[in-house]
Amino acid sequence: MLAASASSGQMAGLCAPRRSSIPPLLARRGRLLPRRPVALLPRARAPALRPATPPPRCSAAASPPPPPSADSALEHQVRRKCSPLLESVLLPGGSDSTVHEWKAVPDIWRTAAEKYADLVAVIDPYHEPPTEWTYTQLEQEILDFSQGLRAIGVAPDEKLALFADNSCRWLVADQGIMATGAINVVRGTRSSDEELFQIYTHSESIALVVDSPQFFNRLAESFISRINTRFIVLLWGDKSCIDSQAVKDIPLYGYKDITELGRESRNALFLSGQQGQQDVFETISPEDVATLIYTSGTSGTPKGVMLTHRNLLHQINNLWEIVPAEPGDRFLSMLPPWHAYERACEYFIFSYGIQQVYTTVKYLKEDLQRYQPHYFISVPLVYETLYSSIQKQISSSSAARKIIALSLIKISLLYMEAKKIYEGTVLSNNLVKPSFIAYMMKWLWARLIAAFLWPLHNLAKILVYKKIHSAIGISKAGISGGGSLPMHVDKFFEAIGIKVQNGYGLTETSPVVAARRPFCNVLGTIGHPIKHTEIKVFDIETGEVLPDGSKGIVKIKGPQVMKGYYKNPSATNEAFDQEGWFSTGDIGWIVPHHAIGPSRKCGGMLVLEGRAKDTIVLSTGENVEPAEIEEAAGRSNLINQIVVIGQDQRRLGAIIVPNNDEVLAKAKRKSTLGENGELAKDKVMNMLYDELKTWTAHCSYRVGPIMIVDDPFTIDNGLMTPTMKIRRDKVTDKYRREIEALFK
Repeated sequence: MLAASASSGQMAGLCAPRRSSIPPLLARRGRLLPRRPVALLPRARAPALRPATPPPRCSAAASPPPPPSADSALEHQVRRKCSPLLESVLLPGGSDSTVHEWKAVPDIWRTAAEKYADLVAVIDPYHEPPTEWTYTQLEQEILDFSQGLRAIGVAPDEKLALFADNSCRWLVADQGIMATGAINVVRGTRSSDEELFQIYTHSESIALVVDSPQFFNRLAESFISRINTRFIVLLWGDKSCIDSQAVKDIPLYGYKDITELGRESRNALFLSGQQGQQDVFETISPEDVATLIYTSGTSGTPKGVMLTHRNLLHQINNLWEIVPAEPGDRFLSMLPPWHAYERACEYFIFSYGIQQVYTTVKYLKEDLQRYQPHYFISVPLVYETLYSSIQKQISSSSAARKIIALSLIKISLLYMEAKKIYEGTVLSNNLVKPSFIAYMMKWLWARLIAAFLWPLHNLAKILVYKKIHSAIGISKAGISGGGSLPMHVDKFFEAIGIKVQNGYGLTETSPVVAARRPFCNVLGTIGHPIKHTEIKVFDIETGEVLPDGSKGIVKIKGPQVMKGYYKNPSATNEAFDQEGWFSTGDIGWIVPHHAIGPSRKCGGMLVLEGRAKDTIVLSTGENVEPAEIEEAAGRSNLINQIVVIGQDQRRLGAIIVPNNDEVLAKAKRKSTLGENGELAKDKVMNMLYDELKTWTAHCSYRVGPIMIVDDPFTIDNGLMTPTMKIRRDKVTDKYRREIEALFK
């Protein structure tokens, strides 16, 4: 199998000494670059075409396994695939290729290298070695990694498990695999060994690309011995740190081994002129599967979502109206890159010449100040954390400063509410056309209120918000997705002048289907559908399409909707109706259109109210959406996490993880601590119950019994998804006995 991967011309290059006599630049000098797809990226003029200098070569930690032998090469032609624009020189006709548009995701790197050659593409400061690549260097790394995989036998449509975390080398591995026509199966290192084993075996992966020696050694005992793997690639770290007993006869390659092997193979391939004689290169089709992403599984068993190149290209081509990025803009990246949300956004922003800085949760606050990003893409929990951090800082300041800051924030919140009325961005599901006279009275009153509050709002900008902006650093917008953004967090950032745009989508939709635009950022919604996307709301019982303003199941149609679930036709058929609409499982409604009135700019926007599977149906027949109560309770600084439950179908209950520091601080203020400085559990219970009643007083339903747990819900203990959403089914399953006792 391995021997069949390269032509005799390639073998000559592959078996050459490390200090090859073939100048690396010849590979690029012999290439006539195709025209860039001007229609897709109508921006700055492309730089003059010139040879691209490869990045400096570093010696690998250990000698790589020997490449396939030339003597064992098969005589028949080897089937190969390549990304048509990125590697058009490999196709029949070579440099005469007439491909002018993106057909596969890796095609974006040819365009980016032509247009933004010397701009810095990635900064990865926390890996060893720290890395900074220009767009030219990044394209070169991807080309070398891709050809290196071909040289060791990777064939089109084969699946490679890419189990690694966010880094520049993850990006190279991801795109290198795609460029061969193979399919990457992606997951992060924080998933359990058993989950990774199930993903590897279910996907029928043939090889493993891993993050680090530490991660590999963790997998060694429970994982490696149970799988069949053709080879292993280590992205970071020293191969000598790998558990040698675990690999035994499995070929082990370092990142540099693959890129150097690919570089030599490309040099030999271009100089031999034999690519059409031994290896036959076909183009990757837009309908080919690009990646398998296994769903996070907030409920139910994870399924392998098949996303095609066409699915992902739809995102790349249509996200600019949400995030109007410009060459040189800086993005800060901290989410798992394998998740559809972070991944699609990364592909998109790189096609516009941005600079991406990789960070971690540990260094996030420091890097927001250090790098001052123009955009920040993250999940609601991160914005909640930033909000809580700001509130805590205000609370810990002197009494005078605290009173001034909180008063000015309240004034700004009132100013924003008045502004929404006359700007027409008040959210409403009322189908009745508003009275013109009544609206004009509201409009005039809102104008007067806003005019009165405007000087104080501007004073707040100078005295309070300027310091917050400097600390957070986001100058253009924060993009929130992957979950519901709490309204109080949304309102706070709007009031202090930091734009947060909420978006919506699923892994199955690549993922974005709707988002708030910069010029119409209506709080409480997730905006209008993006281009070429249809959204309708259907009745849960009858399946009929509902009119605007009515609540039901949200369904989607569009080019970004997945090909299906891998090896799971029953789940695929269940997800789509007879007319091809994909059911999201989310409950929502579409804002009615009005020509006049306080909601005139909101028509057609989508509002979400929870998951259908999360809905608690009471014995009275009433449907309760727990998200509303959880969001309200989450505003309390005493409540760290909460899950609303409805075990007996008559009452609601809740599982609460308290914020112990805040609970103790409040107990001290109220002098309710015991003699030993501790707080009795019944007093904690009473404090939390009172807090819950206070914050959920406006909700439609009240919570009855509550249960306190000490251990937070985290990714590591399996109670949160990698995108920081609580796995409701896992939590209720873990505490099943306690929940039963609670309701008794």
